[in-house]
Amino acid sequence: MFLQADAPYRMLPKDIDKLYVRNTAGKMVPFSAFATAHWSSGAPRLERFNGFPSVNIQGEPVPGKSSGEAMQAMEEIVAKLPQGIGYEWTGLSYQERMGGSQAPLLYALSVIVIFLCVAALYESWPIPIANLLMLPLGLFGAALATWLRGMHNDVYFQIGFLTTLGLTTKNAILIIQFAQQRMERGEGLIDATLGAARVRFRPVIMTSLAFFLRRPALAIATGAGAGAMNAIGTAVTGGMLSATFIDLFYIPLLFVVVSRLFAAKQPTPIGEQHAAAFVSPNVE
Repeated sequence: MFLQADAPYRMLPKDIDKLYVRNTAGKMVPFSAFATAHWSSGAPRLERFNGFPSVNIQGEPVPGKSSGEAMQAMEEIVAKLPQGIGYEWTGLSYQERMGGSQAPLLYALSVIVIFLCVAALYESWPIPIANLLMLPLGLFGAALATWLRGMHNDVYFQIGFLTTLGLTTKNAILIIQFAQQRMERGEGLIDATLGAARVRFRPVIMTSLAFFLRRPALAIATGAGAGAMNAIGTAVTGGMLSATFIDLFYIPLLFVVVSRLFAAKQPTPIGEQHAAAFVSPNVE
C-alpha cells in the first residue's frame, strides 16, 4: 500500500514532521522520530543498455567527413579508456556497421546470381564469362564519378554499385544474344559478332540514354534526403556512362576471345572423329 500527502504538505523536507504512523503501543508517532529528509542532486534518469550502466553518446560527422570516419574516431577514443569500459552501436550506426560487414558477401552473391541467370539464358557456361568481364568497366565508372565528386563509400553508394552490376550486364546481353543467333544461321564468329554489334548499336544507345538521362537529377538534387539521392545518382550515372560507351568496344572483343578460348579446349566427340576418318580421301 502506498500513501501520499496532499500537494501543499509534501513540498519541503520538513513536511515529513506532518506525517504520523501508529506504533506498537497504539500511539501516533511522527516520521521525524525515525526518519530524516534532505535535499540531494543526481542524474535525472539512469541509463541502461543490455542491463549494464551506460552513457548514451550521440553525434554527427563534420562537413567533409563520412559517418564511417566519425564512427572510427569514436572507436579510437573509447579504446583509450580504462579496461572494463566497452561500447555498442545502436540505431542507424548499428545498421550501418552491420551493412558494411555484409557488403563483400552481397557483392559475391550478386555476381553469382548474374552468372547463373546469364548461363540459363544462353544455356552455356563459357558465354556468361564474357558478361562478367564487363562488370569491372561499369564499376570503374561508378567509383570514378563518386571519387571525383568527393563522396564516400557509404550504404547509398553501395546501392548504386549493385545497380550498376545489372546495367552493365544488360548491354552485353543485347549484343551477345544477337551474335549467337547469327552464328546459328551459319555465320562465322567474327562476322556474327560484328553484325550483332552494328545491328544492336542503336537499341543499346537508346535504352542506355533513356535510363541515364533520368539519373543526373538525383546526382544534383538538393533539399531533404539529398545526400542519399546524390550518392545513388552519382554512382549510377558514372557506371552507366562507362558501361555504355566503353563496353560497346569491349563486348564484341571479349565475346570473340572467350568463344575461341573455350572452343579450342573442347575435344571433338569420338563419333565425329570416326566419321571424319571415314570420309577423308586416301591420298598416296
